[in-house]
Amino acid sequence: MRSVVELDPVGAGLNGVSLNTRHSAVGRVVLVAGEASGDLLGAGLIDALRRRRPDLVFEGVAGPRMEEAGCRAWFPMERLAVMGLVEVLGRLPALLALRRELIARLRRAPPDVLIGIDAPDFNLGLERRVRALGIPTVHYVGPTVWAWRRGRLRGIRRAVDRMLTLFPFEEAVYREHGIPVTCVGHPLADEIPPEDQRAGARARLGLAPDMEAVALLPGSRIDEVRRLAGVFLEAARWCRARRPGLRILAAMAGPRVREVFEGIRSDCCADLPVEVIEGRSRDVLAAADVVLAASGTATLEAMLLRRPMVVAYRLHPLTYPLVRALVRIPRVALPNVLSGEDLVPEFLQREVTPERLGGAVLHWLAHPAEVERLTARFAALHHELRRGASERAAEAVLESARRPGGAS
Repeated sequence: MRSVVELDPVGAGLNGVSLNTRHSAVGRVVLVAGEASGDLLGAGLIDALRRRRPDLVFEGVAGPRMEEAGCRAWFPMERLAVMGLVEVLGRLPALLALRRELIARLRRAPPDVLIGIDAPDFNLGLERRVRALGIPTVHYVGPTVWAWRRGRLRGIRRAVDRMLTLFPFEEAVYREHGIPVTCVGHPLADEIPPEDQRAGARARLGLAPDMEAVALLPGSRIDEVRRLAGVFLEAARWCRARRPGLRILAAMAGPRVREVFEGIRSDCCADLPVEVIEGRSRDVLAAADVVLAASGTATLEAMLLRRPMVVAYRLHPLTYPLVRALVRIPRVALPNVLSGEDLVPEFLQREVTPERLGGAVLHWLAHPAEVERLTARFAALHHELRRGASERAAEAVLESARRPGGAS
């Protein structure tokens, strides 16, 4: 590692605190992200770190946003994008080989800090081994130990020097088990303004102000789209049969997801008018009157944009009973989890039918007073999550990297 004099000629660190020891500053950061939401978090963190230390070097497993922010990708993040217990089995040899390759790289050239972004089943094992090499580790996005697999906390304590959580209620769980933790809030809550975004989004998409529109977001992973796209399209057809003027928008995370979606659409709903929009999910969400979404980050984004929603999810038939046996909470949609209330309808597995989804979508369209009450609750949750997440995360990373005994 370079000295403080080389990195910071004035010898001042965060908030003007003097950094006089030889190994106080951070020079090289390795990040490992596994999906689109992690790519977003990683890019924001890189930007915040670079504002503090302009000459930092960033490397690791990265998505396009992280690469744009200046992270050199050793491997694309799609190598980690797998969901579920049964689904991962087919990918396990490749995932273990990737972890071995990362550990070998880190052993040969230790960074000043390793940041695992979400993907806990992969990253926590990596972090445990890397920490044993004397490299400080930070895990960004607390695993949902409050919901299931609470036994992981012992392993997490061995794996991480600092846990960064997105939601306030998570802090107490980690602190109770002796894990250093910082709640940073959620970057999306900082990025999305509290003002209504609907009019601007509609103008950009060419939608008339008075046109009813439903957004379909069947997920960012290929497996999610394969399980949900068909039933989402059938639900949209069910809705249009009852409201013929309804506009259907489908937001796609990328070209591969779009290809899968279009294939399913041609098989089941070729006659359904759907506007498929790639890479502009926020505009699609903001413009919609109702959102039909896969459970995940899209539901948080819809909440922050004050959009009423219907949430659905399907796992592999063998994975689902295993997950349900382990899950400790009654809700899965993020707005419901954050509020502790059933704010939005959620459907799982066999409940995911065109009629159920379509009926819930039309309910929001038919009850504007309920939508108004919902948006007020969403506004309060937005305020709670708006904490300057990337800046807080960057401060925590630099503090962890300066810990005594850290990499040099």
